[in-house]
Amino acid sequence: MYRVAAIGGDGIGPEIIAEGRKVLDAAAERYGFDLAWDEFDIGADRYLKSGELVTEEDQKELSRYRAIYFGAIGDERVPPGILEKGILLHLRFCLDLYVNLRPIRLLSGVPTPLAGKGPSDIDFLVVRENTEDFYVGIGSRFHGREKKTLTIERELYQARFNLDIESDADELAYQVGVITREGAERVISYAFDLARQRRKKLTSVDKANVLSDVYGLWREVFSEVAARNPGISTEFTFVDAVTMWFVKNPEWFDVVVTPNMFGDIITDLGAMIQGGLGLAPGANINPGGTSMFEPIHGSAPKYKGQNVANPIATVWAGSMLLDHLGEHEAAAAVLKAIERSIADGVVTRDMGGTATTSSVGDHLADILLKG
Repeated sequence: MYRVAAIGGDGIGPEIIAEGRKVLDAAAERYGFDLAWDEFDIGADRYLKSGELVTEEDQKELSRYRAIYFGAIGDERVPPGILEKGILLHLRFCLDLYVNLRPIRLLSGVPTPLAGKGPSDIDFLVVRENTEDFYVGIGSRFHGREKKTLTIERELYQARFNLDIESDADELAYQVGVITREGAERVISYAFDLARQRRKKLTSVDKANVLSDVYGLWREVFSEVAARNPGISTEFTFVDAVTMWFVKNPEWFDVVVTPNMFGDIITDLGAMIQGGLGLAPGANINPGGTSMFEPIHGSAPKYKGQNVANPIATVWAGSMLLDHLGEHEAAAAVLKAIERSIADGVVTRDMGGTATTSSVGDHLADILLKG
């Protein structure tokens, strides 16, 4: 028996999580284990009623689970940033979900916009650092033409910066990126472990030629960890260059490790070359604690309740959840069922089909139960 926390969230989130649960329950039945789902009411509706995002009690309860199944966050009734920072980023920080793992894999039967490329060419992992860089929330805006003394605090890192900034501008804004040696080392070490299980090649992404202080530390730590991992082929690439090579030669990549901000950008590019956001799963991992699994797309509020959203990314994220729980055979079967459903033509309209959200879930569950 595995207890799993479920957060549907906003927009299409509850619909796709319902289909994901349906498919994972079918996998559990076939492979002889049980999943018990505990639902958490976290999202826009609760926020609009009570002003609550993630409470201390929510945080305490969620930390008791090995896995969280997460739908989507975002609602047009709430200004941008409130839900995303107050729920999604908050969970990443408070649960220390320091690895964001994104498979970039073109499934059989899915078209890619890259001419001449197929499933054998597009099959790599992006390991994104998930709790540092420009996402730590250190920043502000000021008005006026006087000298400004900015005191910036962030409890998470017990860091304090005192900056005297002379400015003639009417308005000044700043955002501070933070990379720590510990934060870089642990996610880079995780990426080396993954590379050892695959084709033994690891690519590090940075921008150390221009942003030399923050990403210079990243590159230094990568080199130190590489020295402790003989047998793994390594390379450096700048973030602008890696976007070119993702498009031209995706077959070059096996495992890619990247700081938070660059990972956020290049994984969306990865989603497009693997067929679109409806086919893009993600995992937020704390190897020694709670981990959270989700599709990377948004909440698409205009499609809420229409039964048209593509649930495949959510189901694929569920496969990653099962793998995390140690149910590797069931996880692989879920992924094979996705490919079978694509081959059968049972897909939603974004993939050229006519199936509904729920009928895709039904078909996937049926494939699993019947073998």
